[in-house]
Amino acid sequence: MADHTLSRRAFLKGCCATAAIAGVAPSMFYAPPAAAGTPHDTLVHVFLRGGIDGLNLVVPIDGNDRGHYEEARPSLAIAASGAYGALPLTLQGGGGTGFGLHPSAAGLHALWQESRLAIVHACGMSTTLTRSHFDAQLYCDLGTPGRAGGGSGWLARAWASDPSGATAGLPLLGVSNGQPATLLGNTDALSMASPNEFALNAGPWQWRESGGGRPANLLGVNDVLGSFVSGRAAVEQQARAGDAALRRIRELPFTATLPAGWPTSTFARQLWTVAQAIRFGTGLRYATLDLGGWDTHDGQGTAGSGYHYYQNKVAELSEALTAFYVEMAAGGESSRVTVMVQSEFGRRVRQNGSGGTDHGYGNPMLVLGDTVNGRRFYGDWPGLDPEVLAPWFGDIPVTTDYRQVFSELLIRRMGNNRLGQVFPQYAGYAPLGIVQGPDLPPVYGAPPSPRTRLRVPAG
Repeated sequence: MADHTLSRRAFLKGCCATAAIAGVAPSMFYAPPAAAGTPHDTLVHVFLRGGIDGLNLVVPIDGNDRGHYEEARPSLAIAASGAYGALPLTLQGGGGTGFGLHPSAAGLHALWQESRLAIVHACGMSTTLTRSHFDAQLYCDLGTPGRAGGGSGWLARAWASDPSGATAGLPLLGVSNGQPATLLGNTDALSMASPNEFALNAGPWQWRESGGGRPANLLGVNDVLGSFVSGRAAVEQQARAGDAALRRIRELPFTATLPAGWPTSTFARQLWTVAQAIRFGTGLRYATLDLGGWDTHDGQGTAGSGYHYYQNKVAELSEALTAFYVEMAAGGESSRVTVMVQSEFGRRVRQNGSGGTDHGYGNPMLVLGDTVNGRRFYGDWPGLDPEVLAPWFGDIPVTTDYRQVFSELLIRRMGNNRLGQVFPQYAGYAPLGIVQGPDLPPVYGAPPSPRTRLRVPAG
């Protein structure tokens, strides 16, 4: 006799899928198809969870800072030259910058050389200092440093405040197992770990999707969900939206097969999902994904032969971002895709007694794409003199608020100057010149009521 009981794991998986779908607005799947096909830019937000040690990613290689760096990190310092030395970051004319990239970041170094990568020095939250991963990440995600309330993420507000009033089939995408906090509060957002697993398809095989050698009249959950609900109650409207979401993703030709030469890490596969969503003309405006594992309190390692945890993480980041850019360039999409890479905070300048680094403050931010004014540093580098670091408990201070960088990307690339709605606590914006695009006067002030684009299908 067949066992029709659901395991706890399968039950939870089904409940989580249902909850995720319930958060999808009908508007996302009933938007006019033509809107998704119009030319537009896409911002891809990469969050390095755990606080990357930016000082060993963007390494001082000469001058007084090199001496301070070596003194503070006797066993963690990246060599200034040699087989495992930093890759020099030179300017357009060939002049030195005093910095290099970690030797495992060869792909990012190539993008720098091609003027596709810019680095912002000492970036972070200028108004709030916290050592808590949870608080710092939430502040960054919500775009409200020092304030965890509000209930909406900054990417969600960026789309909700878009001055064009455009609609799109898939404007907000989080490639994640759960809903990213950056997308909270906007029901146009969709989150999925993988398009190939985006299905209500749990439980005994007899209840799953039809096909696979089963009788044609044996239907599964995905086959019949839409027919269960036809009324206009809110729950039924959301159920129909969920069914439409499932069908929409299944109709798009997503594939798990990576392009030749792509890295095979989970992070790289997530970027491949983003690349496909852009290429399919879904109207994607904002995508967000994480790469965790940067909390290197012990056993961080440096660079060289053998196992070094940190160098492997840098390689994972660099290889995936490079593959993503190359793929977008090959398909002709790179001119309208900008990638921004941030972490919640940096690490302490001085290494600790466990072969690692503790929580810090200021950190480099990366911006890459065809419209980036690359091969340049932006922001103010405070230096590593202990007297400069002392008021910040040995940390690199923040000299550029991360919201200044994001605001420039919103204005110059996305045409959204409603900074008061996206970053309600931020004012005094001025462009750094990181990306190309027209400048608009920033608009501050209290946000109006969020726009609603709810469309209910006929019937």
